[in-house]
Amino acid sequence: MWADTSMSTTSRGLTLLLGLIKGWALLGGLVLLAVVCMTTYSAMAGFLISKPFPGDFELTQMGVAISAFAFLPYCQISFANVSADIFTSGVSPATERNLNRLGSLIALAFSLLLIWRMFVGLQDYQTYLEITAILQIPLWYAFVPTLFSLFLLILASLLTLRYPLGSNNSPLQHI
Repeated sequence: MWADTSMSTTSRGLTLLLGLIKGWALLGGLVLLAVVCMTTYSAMAGFLISKPFPGDFELTQMGVAISAFAFLPYCQISFANVSADIFTSGVSPATERNLNRLGSLIALAFSLLLIWRMFVGLQDYQTYLEITAILQIPLWYAFVPTLFSLFLLILASLLTLRYPLGSNNSPLQHI
């Protein structure tokens, strides 16, 4: 009976984590959509009435960076990262799973390195309070969602390490 409860809790935790990763990617998509709308408005207003949106370049830089990082965990759990299928097309399923695990280890190492350096960067930007030129937005604001994305990428990398592409009974099969 204890094992059944444990599996149920693990399954709910995985479902929650996968939902969080998907929701975070959708939120990144909404941020990118907002950037596109703002840029379109700014270009049209600049052309038609010579009054573009102030600070559109600043918001575009921050928004695109936040969006790009928000997509990374979803790309990891859906196995949508770059792969060289030409090298793996003739290998056995076991070899492909092991190569996928190697890719997950590299993603994990990369995300650990990035979260460390981005956290140091966040601290520097908070200490020296660098702000954008027009809107006066502190640059460290963009680091907070980026760090959360990297934390989710670490968890996604651990998931794909545990459940590589092609593994049986993987909760990642239906992503």
